[in-house]
Amino acid sequence: MKKAFLALAIPALLIACNSVGENEFVLKGTVSGVDGKKIILKRQDDSIGSVNVDTVKIENGKFEFKGTATEPEMYGLEIEGLQTISPFIAEEGTIDVAINKDSIFKNKVSGTFNNDKFTEYGELSSKLTLELGEQWKKIQPQYLAAQQKNDTATVNKIRKDMDGRQKVITEKIMKWTKDNPKAYISIFLIGNGFRTYEPNIPEIETMYNNLDPELKKTKAGKKLGEQIKKAKVVEAGKRAPEFSAATPDGKQVSLKDARGKVTLIDFWASWCGPCRKANPEVVALYNEFHAKGLNIVGVSLDKSADKWKEAIAKDGLAWTQVSNLQEWKDPIAQRYGVEAIPSSFVVNQYGVVVGKDLHGAELRKKVEEWLAKPDVPK
Repeated sequence: MKKAFLALAIPALLIACNSVGENEFVLKGTVSGVDGKKIILKRQDDSIGSVNVDTVKIENGKFEFKGTATEPEMYGLEIEGLQTISPFIAEEGTIDVAINKDSIFKNKVSGTFNNDKFTEYGELSSKLTLELGEQWKKIQPQYLAAQQKNDTATVNKIRKDMDGRQKVITEKIMKWTKDNPKAYISIFLIGNGFRTYEPNIPEIETMYNNLDPELKKTKAGKKLGEQIKKAKVVEAGKRAPEFSAATPDGKQVSLKDARGKVTLIDFWASWCGPCRKANPEVVALYNEFHAKGLNIVGVSLDKSADKWKEAIAKDGLAWTQVSNLQEWKDPIAQRYGVEAIPSSFVVNQYGVVVGKDLHGAELRKKVEEWLAKPDVPK
């Protein structure tokens, strides 16, 4: 009887020793080819990017971290000397991570509900992206040949075809999100809707409302909810919120100063690569339509006044520029619900938002449409 009791007790003891406490996680990882290097555990922080939480050395292709997580949170792993961060979701339980140092797309995380779902989504996304890439390889020679011949019809046809294929991918990802309302990653997939040229706020809100109530209580869930509220304030058909800020020479400028004119509010920053790349398009728009009545107000999310002024001069931004020099804490950006830059709003003569995050032909068409209408008194 005593032997039987011991036989039962030993496995129970082993289970107890390997169990994870409430709100605790153990991350066990494997990676080859980097023995002796340090690996850093990072927590995502919206205000400053990321915070280093812990560091250990990789030995025999293995590493381990322990931490606490009262709710699911996005974390990452960075190997010393490599520029990539391998994401995972910190939550209660034992998390297994297999890192491929040459490609984060081949990483695999598992062991807890949200990390299993994270990998499930990652595999779907990789599959769809690979398929799109293969389709582009087949059609690219025809596209390049058409460009060289100035065959606009063929170029536009191929672009339309690729846009259609991209739309199908987006629809499949959105379906996965709708089918997984309890998955933490779904919060971020819904939030990606704000990064499109013209966010569909009603659709984003519908998908948010479909999320599990517990997810909405997380920090990321609350942030997305607030983002939707802000976006509804400045969506098409709503009045543009008033604001005032200082120009590079210290003069206070208000949106009221542009009342009665078609105005493009352009959010950017000197440190934002995509913004700087898009600036020539805005310069061309200004040069063509300013004499016809178009106003542009640039709102910079810079912190350094010198770098801001330098970028204005270098990029030839001749229109009104303002900034509070507070980066992402800028009150204007917060009031307009700006979460990514470049971002822009077209405001008509009546102070109503008529377009958001438009580019290229769409932006030009919207500006021409409203410039064709009569000005209104200030």
